[in-house]
Amino acid sequence: MNLPAGGDRARYDRATAHLDAPLAIVDLAAFDANADDLVRRAGGKPIRVASKSVRCRALLERVLARPGFAGIMSYTLAESIWLARSGFEDVLLAYPSADRAGFAELAGDPKLAAAVTVMVDDPAQLELIDGSRDGAGQHEIRVCLELDTALHLFGGRVRVGARRSPLRDPAALADLARTVCARPGFRVVGIMGYEGHVAGVGDALAGRPLRSRAIRLMQATARKELAARRAEAVRAVRAVVPDLEFVNGGGTGSVQQTAAEDAVTEIAAGSGLYVPRLFDNYTSFRGRPAALFAHPVVRRPGVGVVTVLGGGYPASGAAGADRLPEPYLPQGLRYDPQEGAGEVQTPLLGSPADDLLIGDRVWFRHAKAGELCERFEALHLIEGDRVTATVPTYRGEGRTFL
Repeated sequence: MNLPAGGDRARYDRATAHLDAPLAIVDLAAFDANADDLVRRAGGKPIRVASKSVRCRALLERVLARPGFAGIMSYTLAESIWLARSGFEDVLLAYPSADRAGFAELAGDPKLAAAVTVMVDDPAQLELIDGSRDGAGQHEIRVCLELDTALHLFGGRVRVGARRSPLRDPAALADLARTVCARPGFRVVGIMGYEGHVAGVGDALAGRPLRSRAIRLMQATARKELAARRAEAVRAVRAVVPDLEFVNGGGTGSVQQTAAEDAVTEIAAGSGLYVPRLFDNYTSFRGRPAALFAHPVVRRPGVGVVTVLGGGYPASGAAGADRLPEPYLPQGLRYDPQEGAGEVQTPLLGSPADDLLIGDRVWFRHAKAGELCERFEALHLIEGDRVTATVPTYRGEGRTFL
């Protein structure tokens, strides 16, 4: 668990005293330290930055300028094209798309087609892309194949992992590679497999030792099974595509384990730069919270309670308390169970409330990383106790891709 420091609260308050809240910040010292830790854990393999976990061009540029990082993993085709037109030269779209206009634009521009790689796990997606081409759109489309990484137990009766690609068996992945290679206008350049049940699930849940132990057991089993199957899948696809450019795997929570697989050539990570609250519960690493947001105290309804403006920023995923932002600084505040995080106001309970005055700030951490940027148009970048730059988020640039 990352424990907040009182000095950080004072520093953030001083740095943003000239700004009105609500506001969002990124602590650059923490951001850079987290980047260094990801590189250390990757053990020499390049890290492809997951843009959905950052959603700020300036910070994407900052991290990609550091040794150990190479390329972007994007989340929509429109975003991929926008990033490529902004100068990012290696963009891997991590999810299949049905954006016909985007595919027409991609196929019709040789620079875009060279910079963007699209995800495919079904021949029907090739049909959609071909149907999107106009008469001039004949440039070759770079294709990445996605391997299903889920762990199947008890003869397949139990599945652990996200429902993503239908391609589980190495032979099925190789068959699709042959289908792509036989189709004019496409070229297989990579394989991806995201083991979210390992990379995105904490294994040290506070107050839940038995569940934590069960998660660690599951993840150890999943890593062993996937390493063998992924290696076999890479061999099968390389028999069809000898000049395969990359094999992408992993995520923030599994960087060192995935990097240890010989078959994997690069690691995907993004949340580990901001370290939102869902990444507190890992035994394999400790990050520094870098992205926070503040809401002002606007009411003092009684002893042991204050009300802040706004705050209802739940994260995506299965609904639950772990999807809510965490009241972080001052330490010791908690939600009113009758109200939770509110749309336009949020009551907070706890003895620290009695020391807060109207206009004071409560600092929060979002449950997930880049989703915070959908709530704010700008991030104030803090060095020491000063804001040294203010940069737009995707939203601040008028880009809301999903």
